[in-house]
Amino acid sequence: MQSASFSSLKLTQLPQLGSGARASMLPVLILALIALLVIPIPAGMLDMFFILNIAVSLLVLMVALGAAKPLDFSSFPTVILFATLLRLALNVASTRVVLVAGHEGPQAAGKVIEAFGAFLISGDYIVGLFVFAILVIINLVVIAKGAGRISEVSARFTLDALPGKQMAIDADLAAGLLTAEEAKARRQEISTEADFYGSMDGASKFVKGDAIAALLVLFINIGGGLILGTVKHDLPIGEAAATYITLAIGDGLVAQVPSLLLSIAAAAIVTRVNSGSALEGQLTKEFSNAAAWIPVAAIVFLLALLPGMPHFLLLGFAGGCGYVAWRLMRKTDIPAELEPMPQAKPETQEASWEDVVDNGQLRVDIGFGLIDLVSDAKGAPLVGRISGIRKQLSKRFGFLVPRVHIRDDVELSAGDYRISVGTQTLGRFSLEPGRYLAIEPGELYEKLPGPTVIEPAFGLPALWIGPEDKERAELAGYTVVDASTVLATHLSDLLADRMHLLFGQDEAGELVERLADDAPLLAKALTPDTVSMQMLTGVLRRLLEEGVGLGDFRRIAETICADANGGDSAAILSERVRRSLAPILVQDVAPIGETLGVVTLEGELERLLITPDPVADLDRLNVEPGLAQDIIAAMTKTAEDLATAERTFALVTAPRLRRGLFLLLKHHIPGLTVLSFDEVPDDKPVEILGVVGAGQKLEEAA
Repeated sequence: MQSASFSSLKLTQLPQLGSGARASMLPVLILALIALLVIPIPAGMLDMFFILNIAVSLLVLMVALGAAKPLDFSSFPTVILFATLLRLALNVASTRVVLVAGHEGPQAAGKVIEAFGAFLISGDYIVGLFVFAILVIINLVVIAKGAGRISEVSARFTLDALPGKQMAIDADLAAGLLTAEEAKARRQEISTEADFYGSMDGASKFVKGDAIAALLVLFINIGGGLILGTVKHDLPIGEAAATYITLAIGDGLVAQVPSLLLSIAAAAIVTRVNSGSALEGQLTKEFSNAAAWIPVAAIVFLLALLPGMPHFLLLGFAGGCGYVAWRLMRKTDIPAELEPMPQAKPETQEASWEDVVDNGQLRVDIGFGLIDLVSDAKGAPLVGRISGIRKQLSKRFGFLVPRVHIRDDVELSAGDYRISVGTQTLGRFSLEPGRYLAIEPGELYEKLPGPTVIEPAFGLPALWIGPEDKERAELAGYTVVDASTVLATHLSDLLADRMHLLFGQDEAGELVERLADDAPLLAKALTPDTVSMQMLTGVLRRLLEEGVGLGDFRRIAETICADANGGDSAAILSERVRRSLAPILVQDVAPIGETLGVVTLEGELERLLITPDPVADLDRLNVEPGLAQDIIAAMTKTAEDLATAERTFALVTAPRLRRGLFLLLKHHIPGLTVLSFDEVPDDKPVEILGVVGAGQKLEEAA
């Protein structure tokens, strides 16, 4: 065990030890490239640089083909820049050698140029010129131009899809599916992706310009060589043409081959789709389809029967395709040994208490079509997401959220699920396994066809799409999520508004026990000396019902011990606790240093709602049904107007009305904070954004 740790330590430290050396090498290499442009070098050293250029281009191509996604080779645009600069420097250096010493023969410019020129020309330099021109056309017109166009389109669509991806990350973070660190990493990834495609759009111009430069250098070498050979060195025109054209083509080919390799690498990078494997593995997986190979074998076999065709060659190819199809079909027919067949249950079973009593307080029932979401063989994506939700909600509300029991229910349809607390159903929805839900967050660049459904958590229109349409939907502006994310987000949204249903005496007792570890005297004075466990549970549940977390339980306990009287109800005690937590409640709406936006009720309306009975129920308003609907309509309009103006606010009212107004409005204005005048700290700056009166009109503050 120790040796393994020591080995891993050495491996992680080696790059750090060499990072300074690597950093200092880069300026040296740049200076060496510049030196090639201005300093004459001998033919032997030129051969060494040519071989280095070819090796670097091959290495870049191999790395590009092995990348699982474009960002795995994020330095590729910079690599293209330096590789292009190296080739141009070599072109200048080789041109100098060709023009200065070309009259001495093809060997004067070095072995590499001579070998490439002789190999391509094969004794006829006119044919060599045409072959070289074809290579340049392939590189310039087909590969470089295509890669540049793909880079341009990818950069534009990646930037257009950036807001939708940011919203998806924010939604996952809010639903507890991501931690803050994971969300930060994903934001960094999509930002890097946008920068990468933007850089590739520019880097593709280097590839195109390099191919054009190769043609110009070829003409310069030929024209300059003919002039120098005939005028300065008195060579016959035929001998000068043969010598300098051979050298020019060899020089151009030595530069064109690495350029072609880099163009292929650029095209391979920008045409890649993100996957979990390298290009070889992705192609192997996608071409491992026997149904595609069978017709290929049949058609090639029919071609072999046509008169004049190379029968034996075509029959060999047909046999090879048929053998591949046969092997793929055998592989498909092998039974999966790792997945046991489900055991058949007997048709009749005796009734038991398990059929009647379910001690799992929080439950998610799923149809048989959603079993893969919780299957270990499939990675159980839903289980991991629910664990993240429990962790986030527990931290936010200050107590441990009960475990979520997931079970299959034969009464549900294949893709249906139901979320319940005890016997109360909180929500349900229908998923389409293996498909994605494309949610419309706002304005779209393109509207996808298909029936519209309403997303269960936020109530936004959405539609189900196949995996093949996922990238198109993201580029169109949709927020695309998988089935497990839909269920997990729905669960998180439902629980965040109903945490009081999950809190009982056991959870209250656990809070008191943990308080006893840090403040034993306070815990002892809290219960049962001051309040019973039942009363304490009631107070805490009322706080949770209004979204108040129990993280500062020590302050809550101190307030109860200081202010509780023998005849106080849970309602009165919870209001006193809220006043002690006022700085925290206000901070949730307006952080420190910001002004608290406030909406109030008109004085006449407040006097109408306040009952003179001192022992009246704080949970009820003295209001007629018609007036209650008017208040709901006016406050809803107010909330919509302020949301449009991107203003956060709290409804502030008299202490006697606070709880009743919250219960009246909470289902119509989700997330509304209702404070009493006593809960606004004296040192908190306040801005009155509106006044709701009996006439149901919002009066904007001047």
